[in-house]
Amino acid sequence: MNLKKFFLTSIAMGAALLMAGCGGSGEGDAKSGSGGGSGGGDASGSGGGDVSAGPSGSNEVKGVIAYTPQTLSNPFFSVIGDHLRAEAEKNGYEVLMVDPDYDVKKQSEQMDDFIVKDVTAIVLVPCDRIAVGPAVKQANDAGIPVFTVDSKCAAEGAKIEGHVGTDNFQGGELAGQAMIDALGDAGGKVLVLDLKRANSCVLRVDGFKKVINAHNEGRTSGIIDIVAELDGNGDNTKGYQSTADALQAHEDLDAIFAINDPSALGAYAAVEEANRQDHIKIIAFDGMPEGKQAIKKGQIFAEPIQHPDKMGRQIVQLIMKYQAGEDFTQETLIPATLYTKADADQDPDLK
Repeated sequence: MNLKKFFLTSIAMGAALLMAGCGGSGEGDAKSGSGGGSGGGDASGSGGGDVSAGPSGSNEVKGVIAYTPQTLSNPFFSVIGDHLRAEAEKNGYEVLMVDPDYDVKKQSEQMDDFIVKDVTAIVLVPCDRIAVGPAVKQANDAGIPVFTVDSKCAAEGAKIEGHVGTDNFQGGELAGQAMIDALGDAGGKVLVLDLKRANSCVLRVDGFKKVINAHNEGRTSGIIDIVAELDGNGDNTKGYQSTADALQAHEDLDAIFAINDPSALGAYAAVEEANRQDHIKIIAFDGMPEGKQAIKKGQIFAEPIQHPDKMGRQIVQLIMKYQAGEDFTQETLIPATLYTKADADQDPDLK
């Protein structure tokens, strides 16, 4: 494989896949509430432009659902949008979708526009879980319900009616077990590529460590030793750089856990450059097509995968219950599932 070509491709992909699924929900108990609405979104669009769609097969429009993810250039959020749109249109709602391109200021301005348009509900993936707070509060004051998908808003005083995301702690536990399987009885030294500013990614690492610590308890051999935790920034470039640094500091490194696919693919580029790809095992997290392809090629050992299709459908269902005044679970955490090479070899989407 041409390493330079691989790395340049990985960097380009990182711009599209940055922070996929990072910033998601916690492991707390679900709370019940009431409220409603429904919507769907297209995966197209760029910049801050609106993308609208009307309901199919219906003469009556029940309302408008506005969707602002972190970016529409990330396939993860596009998949959420595709299924959100389909579920919304099936139930008679229009969709207004915009792209803040990771810019919280632009996202806040888009939410101001949603308020002016008096949309039925807003579905938000915060570009910044704190800084988006004032925009959420303005929607609250205007009587427009705000829902989050994938990533939570953590701003004080900002009211979120419902959230759908991945159970990231449980996914981290799956990653920990995959690491145990990858290293076998010998154990080994592990690098963690994290992203501490994203709550979802912190939970992934916490779940991972829980399983690794339980594995190590009482052992005198076969210990899995986390020798470094470095910022992977959720992207290819930083994943590559941090891994290259770790390989210099730890020449006997055995494995890497990366909190998403882009940073894992950046890590692989550094490992391959050091000619260590036959020894170092990589566990990722996400389930994007590029990550699954890397598993099929043997570049990544395994990864817990998220289910953005379910997120898109279920957030619409929450909004509809809110609109109908029905009780519903305010926080829905969708379990991750482990994806291995055996799964990749049988995956029809990869053939």
